Amino acid sequence: MKYFKSQMKKLVEENSELQKRLKEVQKEHELEQSFALKALYHSEVADGGKYQSAYQALDTPK
Repeated sequence: MKYFKSQMKKLVEENSELQKRLKEVQKEHELEQSFALKALYHSEVADGGKYQSAYQALDTPK
């Protein structure tokens, strides 16, 4: 699975738990949003993470 910033941003916008987690990652590691998004992707989405299916669903044509 490949990381797409726009897809990850949309996933975070649609999920309040991920919004909270993104802010925590940014503050804890002093990261800009783009880097925090990528870190969140690797911890919560990639390789069978909790939000992998939701992330993949954003990529499917409607």
